[in-house]
Amino acid sequence: MSTTIYDRVSEIKAFDETKAGVKGLVDAGVTEVPLFFIHPTETISTSTTELKIPVIDMIDVNTRKKEIVNKVKEASETIGFFQVANHGVPDMVMDEMLDAIKRFTEDDEELKKKYYTRDTQQRKVVFNSNFDLYSSPAANWRDTLFLRMAPDPPEKDEVPHAFWEIAFEYSFHMKKLGEVLFELISEALGLKPDHLKEMKCAEGIGVACHYYPPCPEPHLALGTSKHSDPGFLTILLQDKSIGGLQILHKNKWVDVPPSPGCLIVNIADLLQLISNDKLKSVEHRVLASKEGPRLSVACFFVTQYSPSSMVYGPIKELLANGSAPIYREIVIDEFNKHYNSKGLDGKSALDHFKL
Repeated sequence: MSTTIYDRVSEIKAFDETKAGVKGLVDAGVTEVPLFFIHPTETISTSTTELKIPVIDMIDVNTRKKEIVNKVKEASETIGFFQVANHGVPDMVMDEMLDAIKRFTEDDEELKKKYYTRDTQQRKVVFNSNFDLYSSPAANWRDTLFLRMAPDPPEKDEVPHAFWEIAFEYSFHMKKLGEVLFELISEALGLKPDHLKEMKCAEGIGVACHYYPPCPEPHLALGTSKHSDPGFLTILLQDKSIGGLQILHKNKWVDVPPSPGCLIVNIADLLQLISNDKLKSVEHRVLASKEGPRLSVACFFVTQYSPSSMVYGPIKELLANGSAPIYREIVIDEFNKHYNSKGLDGKSALDHFKL
């Protein structure tokens, strides 16, 4: 047995300094997962349940409003995830967005390196592997290009060539769809349709373009470890063939297989907080796979990109029946600092803010 002492910090630093990400490891022909990517086997347990994530047809949303609001309410309160069909985002736009991830990540390494950074404060376009690389218990088998698209989008020349047109078009469609979803969710909470919009829930948009390379030892690694999302709402586009997304429901994992044409919507932490736990921000993960690459686009509705002193706490109208607030009031900056410092450690960020 080798007596070599494993220097985890140096290994991570050496990996980060290549600026080539997980794709760089695969291109170099790794046959074993480096130690800092290995998750304890109990965190990868695969007990699954047959629960089906509901698909909500949004066709004629204005004439079928009551029916759709009821479906959104049920899914948001019980599962925290649902899929939407006939949502108005053209197939061509979704396909082109996935193609752009592939083109960018599989482009010349030197071209990608100029976008590789850990500076998420100053840069609107950030490419790296694992935003929490230095703080998480184990790294995830994926690389990500993150685009800060609203309220203050990047200039075209700040965006990689593969995304020049499509990033802006995709974000336009996401903003439109997000505003409709926030109306439906407002009504599902018994509030007026523009309540969440007035709380600026739909103002900030961050788009995470994930590339999950094939993994030589998928039983040891995870594509994305267990976590819940930090913002108000997430709209996810996953590719048409390689699955791996799972949500945690009643302590069992539920597969969310690709469903061509559909988008996945999930409640995020801040929406659970302001709804005083009426809506559920559910933990989810992505399994690693020998197949690949798996591609996905997560559109996060957040407020962190425009400095704000706005205070968020349980919505007063939801406490009118005498319900006690579960969370204290916070400013977004405080929430984001806590979320980013803890990383994807498998624990909910919300616990920190409970009264």
